[in-house]
Formats: sequence, structure tokens, C-alpha cells
Amino acid sequence: MKKLIVLPMALILITAFSCKQAKKEAEEASEEVEEMVDEMKSTITLTKLEGSPAYSDAELVLNSPENTTIAESGAVDFNFAVNNYELGAQTESENATMLANSGKGQHIHFILNNQPYSAHYEPTFAKELPDGVHHLVAFLSRSYHESVKNENSVVVKKMEIGADPQDTQGLDMEAPTLIYSRPKGEYAGKDTENLMLDFFVLNTTLSADGNKVKATINGEEFMIDEWAPHVIKGLPMGEVTIQLELIDGEGNAIDGPFNKVTRTVTLKP
Repeated sequence: MKKLIVLPMALILITAFSCKQAKKEAEEASEEVEEMVDEMKSTITLTKLEGSPAYSDAELVLNSPENTTIAESGAVDFNFAVNNYELGAQTESENATMLANSGKGQHIHFILNNQPYSAHYEPTFAKELPDGVHHLVAFLSRSYHESVKNENSVVVKKMEIGADPQDTQGLDMEAPTLIYSRPKGEYAGKDTENLMLDFFVLNTTLSADGNKVKATINGEEFMIDEWAPHVIKGLPMGEVTIQLELIDGEGNAIDGPFNKVTRTVTLKP
């Protein structure tokens, strides 16, 4: 009779111990997963890019169209003058070997309505413009796509196309404005190791106590308080989501149709 009583009790104790052990192991595994996730997040870093030639006297001027009010939509011929800067030349910097670099050399980033830029290696080209009010921002770019940042390296124009163009964006061209530039498109192989984050700001400055750019990269936030290019490291393969937002010194969003933008890029082995 004693054996019949002791055996179930032993089974109960063993079962209870096993359940407790299993629970402990599950909790430990959960903690390990959380730590792995945190480690994966923490591998993303954002650091200021340095070492690029300044080109402080480089200049971009829009010669035509002289009249940015155009009666009909379609192909518009653009003619820029470029001074103290050579389109098509390779930028002499170690950054050209570290970052994705264009074999065609230095160029113009042509951005309409804060959409992804088109790169132009000659100062004259045509662009198809539909009816409506469009906001053009064009600036000089190094061969590895870093913008030249001075008051003369950029052209900002409002273009009115068509018989009755409607302004659906409502951009105040005198207000603080954020223009997205890089990263863009697809990266493969060595180019996935260092992605450049670059943007243009208009009518404002960035500082530790003032306006900033909040960069959210795959859900991880970084604050940028200096108008400078940065390098993103530690990104996983696949689709990467990047959001830039112009904020004030209190962390509040600054109104403007272009001041919050989200882009995705793809990284391939």
C-alpha cells in the first residue's frame, strides 16, 4: 500500500519540477531572444561623414527656362551653368572608395516635389513636367552622391505648368524645408557596408538647441543637429526603411509638406 501511495506523489513532484524547469527555460529563452533583438538593433550606427572636399565656391545657376510659368505640359528644357565645379569628374576623396560611387562622376541632383532625384552629368537636359505647381530643388553632388552645401550650390524654383495649375502641396518656399537625397535605390556587395544619409535643408539651420532632423532607420531613432552627411553602418540585408523629419528644439514637427518623408532601399549580398 505504501508503494501505491508514494509512486503517485513522486510523479507529482517530478511533474511539478519539470513544469517549473520548463517555465524557467522558456523565460530564459525569451530573454535571450529579446537580447538578440536588442543587439540587432544596436548594430545600426549613424556617424558624421568627414573628409570630403568642401567646394565652398561651387555654384549652380539656372539659365533656362527663364520663365517658370509654362502654358503647356510636356518636355521642358533645362540649362544650368556650373561654376567652380566639374561635372563628370571623380571626386578626389577616400570617401569615393568607401561609399557607393558613380562611375560617371560628379553631377546634379534634380528633385521635383521632394520625390527621388534624377542624376544629371551634363548641365543641359529635358524633363517631362505634368500640369500643376511643382517645386524644384537642384544642387551639385559629388561623385558619391554627397550634396555640395553652400548658398550658391542650389537652385530653388516654383514652376507653374499648364493653363490653370493647381498647387496641391501648399509649400511656403520661405519656410524651413527638408529635402531628402540619400540613400536611394538598391545597394549590393561592398556598397551595403556604408550607406550615406544626406539631405538638403532650406531656410533654416540645425543645432543642438534648435531645429534638428530626426532619422528613423528600421525603427531606431537618431537625432541630427548638424547639417552634414552621415554614414549608416550595420544594416541587415533586405529592405531598409528610412524616415527623415524636421523638428524644432522642443521635438515638435515643423509644418511643411516635405518635412517628413519615408523611403525604402534594398540591400543585396
